[in-house]
Amino acid sequence: MDNQNQPKQGEISIELPEDVAQGTYSNLAIITHSHSEFIIDFVRMMPGVPKAKVKERIILTPHHAKRLMRALIDNVKKYESMHGEIKDVDEGLTLPMNMGGPNAQA
Repeated sequence: MDNQNQPKQGEISIELPEDVAQGTYSNLAIITHSHSEFIIDFVRMMPGVPKAKVKERIILTPHHAKRLMRALIDNVKKYESMHGEIKDVDEGLTLPMNMGGPNAQA
């Protein structure tokens, strides 16, 4: 039996199904929390469309939320060291955001 595809001790084997690998585009994240969990709603807002939809909801324990935060900080630092500083264009922006374009009409 071939053991090349078997994870070594201490490693995790992760499968990425093709439909999930396509990803979901989001340009807004709304984060809420309770005592026992963090909820991240990933939203897609489109220009000229007054109603946005939650495309994905991820629920994390506080421990995993903090691990995600640390991983994001680490990856942003790595990205910026290779590509330069990411400018914070949303500073001072409040919801609802004006995405530009014409107002939607029925």
